[in-house]
Amino acid sequence: MMNTTDFKQKFYLNRELSWLSFNDRVLEEATDPNNPLLEKLKFVAITSSNLDEFFMIRVAGLRHQKENGVTRKDIAGMTPEQQLQHISESAQHLVAKQYMYLKKILNALELEGLYFVKPRDLTKGQLEWLRDYFEREIFPVVTPMAVDSSHPFPFLASKSLNLAMLLEKIERTGDDDNDIDVKTAIVPVPSVLSRIIALPEDKERKGCHDFVLLEDVIRHFAQQLFMGYDLLEAHAFRITRDADLYIDEEDAKDLVVEVERQLKKRQKGEAVRVEFERGTSRFMQRFITQSLNLVKNDLYEIDGPIDTTMYFRFCGIPGYDKLRYPEAHPYTPWSMIQSHEKDIFSMIREKDMLVHLPYESFDESVVNFVMSAATDPDVLAIKQTLYRVSSRSPIIWALEKAAQNGKQVTVLMEVKARFDEENNIHMARRLEKAGAHVIYGLVGLKTHSKCTLIIRREKDGIRRYVHVATGNYNASTAKLYTDLGIFTCSDTFGADASAFFNLLSGYSDPPVWDSFLVAPINLRERCVALIDREIQHVKNGENGHIIAKMNSLLDSRMVDKLYEASQAGVKIELIVRGICVLIPGIPGVSDNITVRSLVGRFLEHSRVFWFNNGGREELYIGSADWMPRNLNDRVELMIPVKDTDCMHRIKNMVLKELEDNQKAHIMQSNGTWVKMIASENKVCAQEYFQKLAEQRGEQEKMTLKQKFEPYVPVK
Repeated sequence: MMNTTDFKQKFYLNRELSWLSFNDRVLEEATDPNNPLLEKLKFVAITSSNLDEFFMIRVAGLRHQKENGVTRKDIAGMTPEQQLQHISESAQHLVAKQYMYLKKILNALELEGLYFVKPRDLTKGQLEWLRDYFEREIFPVVTPMAVDSSHPFPFLASKSLNLAMLLEKIERTGDDDNDIDVKTAIVPVPSVLSRIIALPEDKERKGCHDFVLLEDVIRHFAQQLFMGYDLLEAHAFRITRDADLYIDEEDAKDLVVEVERQLKKRQKGEAVRVEFERGTSRFMQRFITQSLNLVKNDLYEIDGPIDTTMYFRFCGIPGYDKLRYPEAHPYTPWSMIQSHEKDIFSMIREKDMLVHLPYESFDESVVNFVMSAATDPDVLAIKQTLYRVSSRSPIIWALEKAAQNGKQVTVLMEVKARFDEENNIHMARRLEKAGAHVIYGLVGLKTHSKCTLIIRREKDGIRRYVHVATGNYNASTAKLYTDLGIFTCSDTFGADASAFFNLLSGYSDPPVWDSFLVAPINLRERCVALIDREIQHVKNGENGHIIAKMNSLLDSRMVDKLYEASQAGVKIELIVRGICVLIPGIPGVSDNITVRSLVGRFLEHSRVFWFNNGGREELYIGSADWMPRNLNDRVELMIPVKDTDCMHRIKNMVLKELEDNQKAHIMQSNGTWVKMIASENKVCAQEYFQKLAEQRGEQEKMTLKQKFEPYVPVK
């Protein structure tokens, strides 16, 4: 196997540029003719949201490396400084394209009667209404801030929108010459007010719905904020700051207190990017950039409204359903429909159950599972790992109820889950108050696994019910992310789950697992062994075949192993939504590897690993991507799918995604991506799964109707 530095640099992509390619694929959905207009606008907003996090975490980290003199090259042979340069070039191109698409979408919205207008374009009646609105709602909240020798450049929160003002005051001296006094000021655009303001319908513009942006209103009436000054310039700008938490876990006496302390610093991190509205003077750009200790590469000139995440809420505007996807409802899971039992524990005893989110209901399956346990007098204990939970989580409510009912409740709440730290700490304290035992994560590791164990006393003794999933116990994302989960009461899974939770909560040494594959203990080694087994099958004259679906493929050792398998003749089909540093189709290196990425209505989040094993197929699901952090620095969980029906359904799911020719992007041998949109024999996997769930839901209705329809005798 080749593993030299030269090899790596030639046949590996840079992680950060690969991520930007992913965000570019997201943006391309804004041009997909299959997507309704407001959905296209939403993809523009998602692109901005993704970029914000990218700069706050990834770019901030590279800046720290550069400032600390780090010159170590990454897998693609680039130093931190080189990466920052390439990121700037790629991100500038991406942002320019984003705003080009945005203009086209806004123009198309005007044909539907939705207009974003400037105050100068309003009718007399609209302008009068807006003046009154400004004086009542906006003026009392706005705080203009002078910037001069007495007023240093103010601290501006990350992602806050601001107006940079250049003001002129002319002092009349009585002579022919006047003293000109030029001042600079900053006006933060209040985040507590709606950024998009709907104007009342005007009789001069019947049938039109007009909207104006908050910053444009403040700019239009700025004279009232600076009496006695002439306004020379007023342009919007926005700062993005380092938002990563730097936690010294070894020396922290209390991990939760340390996380809370670092959270207070998040908004005050160093600036890593500044976005200026196009037209901002060079003087003002230089003044702000230097005040933030940034350089030219950190500056982004925006040809349109800064921060398109404001359109998220607008996309839900009432009365325009035709411009959105048809509403998608999660249906009763097929596994539950097939079962004749009403009690979820009876269903699981009958056979293993598979749930495919978001097409099937999270509430009817996972929430029902935990809530039933909370009130079932035969349930003795509930143990669960939580990584991200919604702010109004029914899971938290159920666990509270269980603890109050006297059940033994143990929860590992990961307080280091990025951007969910505060919410998770709040939820953990709620659980403690209810009487649950809470473990606030593990030192040096994030617990990213998704597992629930319920212990129940039954007639034939104690029985353990287990749920393992690829996605979080989050009721909100369960409607937006595609994930898989399996319910089982298998004795081997139950024993492994007990050992797993003992490992998390105590000082237990890792056991010999029967079914569980746990990172950082044995997950990597097992995955390597599974690939090696496919290589051996090829050497024995059999077919070697691997299909792997994940969010990101970044770990160099796993990529090396896939290259080795390809060179041995193993056929490898990868479905990688986001980062992928592996390059397929390189002669003599990755001829037998294909890589596709699915970007659609729902965020592809499930992880599935399918090995042919000489015809004795093995299939696994889990929480881990093939990234160093998942395999080395997190507690992850992967399980084999042993139930024949569950395995069959997952295989069909993966095969349908490999057929997709509407939302699939295919990676080329030069590392670029090409989107497939077929005009005939169309296959859109996400639409197929939604229709399948609908059909099964209709079957259930018909079955119930037949079951409860009164008998009418034939005359």
